[in-house]
Amino acid sequence: MENLSRRKALSLGVALGLVGAANPLQAWAATSPAAPGTNPEWIWDDAADPLMVSMLEQGEVPGINAAWASWVNNDDPLPAGLPPEFAAYLGRVNRLPSWADPAKLARAADFNRRRDTYLFMLYGLGSGIMSTVIPREAKSVYWSAGGADMQDRAAKTFTFGYDLAELNAFEPSGQFVVTANKTRVVHAAVRHLLPQSPHWRAVADETVPISAADVLVTFHSLGTYVYRKLRDWRIPFPAADQEAFLHSWQVAVHLLGVPVEHIPRTWAEAERQSAQVLTPILTPSTEGIALAEELLGLTAQVDLGVTRGFLNEFVRYVLSDQVGDWLGLRRDYAAAALVRTAWPAFVLFREGLSPIMPNSFFMLDQFVRALAMLFLNKGTSGKTTPITIPTGNRAA
Repeated sequence: MENLSRRKALSLGVALGLVGAANPLQAWAATSPAAPGTNPEWIWDDAADPLMVSMLEQGEVPGINAAWASWVNNDDPLPAGLPPEFAAYLGRVNRLPSWADPAKLARAADFNRRRDTYLFMLYGLGSGIMSTVIPREAKSVYWSAGGADMQDRAAKTFTFGYDLAELNAFEPSGQFVVTANKTRVVHAAVRHLLPQSPHWRAVADETVPISAADVLVTFHSLGTYVYRKLRDWRIPFPAADQEAFLHSWQVAVHLLGVPVEHIPRTWAEAERQSAQVLTPILTPSTEGIALAEELLGLTAQVDLGVTRGFLNEFVRYVLSDQVGDWLGLRRDYAAAALVRTAWPAFVLFREGLSPIMPNSFFMLDQFVRALAMLFLNKGTSGKTTPITIPTGNRAA
């Protein structure tokens, strides 16, 4: 296990779950809103995948990475120096779908602004650690090129979530549409590269990674999970905010290449799908345990005003003790008592739902502010981390 340890990192990450067993193909067939006979387990990306095979085999990727480094804002013109077929592809996809609702996207942006501290807490210490108990996610991340440099990999992952949460994310001056399309291309490259890794093939239960089903599982680990936790914590969440938040994720998932007919249309549909295709697949793996330790390791090194024991217990609180046991998170029972009694009181007071300020209010307030600032500064200088296309896999 020591050999699996690399540079420590904090990530927005992806994923949630508990334990169980299920046939994912049957689950998708039962929950997908698509027409009978289709299954997102067998859908990848007909537009991006063959293009990236061609770009990789022709040695075009280093030039693409250099050319698109300055392509950041949604309204930026496509950069010069791209291969013609690659530029033509980006010209077709780098736009919002016709069904995107500007009013809902604007409301989602405002919701993200109003709830940013909770979102960063849940995405970072919830979804980010949950991703390590989604076996496909953990193994694909670990054995891809990004797994060899987790600090860089985490920063790029966070860029996706950060740009999605920006007030102008989907507007011309925002960056999320470009970020999503860069991420889609990276996924296509990984689909070609990772099956060439003997290390990944030795542990994988799939022949090609990152299917539409995998992307939807990621959506549930992020959007559906946060939706559920905000309601569990009794944070005011009007119906219009709920609908807008869902819509922003529907657009985001579609920009990643998932056909619209497979994207849940309501939160009720999302919850049903999540319960059948996410919850049952969660389990530890060698790769996931190593990644979790890396992610929590950096978090503990940052001055958040809390101990590593507190972080371990907060992860247990937002996920479950079972997940904590899977990942080998050492218990700190004093911190556990603090988290499980003070955090609900902190949320109620902060939201004006209780007149009683908990004694731990200022410690918890410092914690959430420090973690939010870590995310807002993207862990380093506050500059966007460039998203680059890989050309290989992790060596070992």
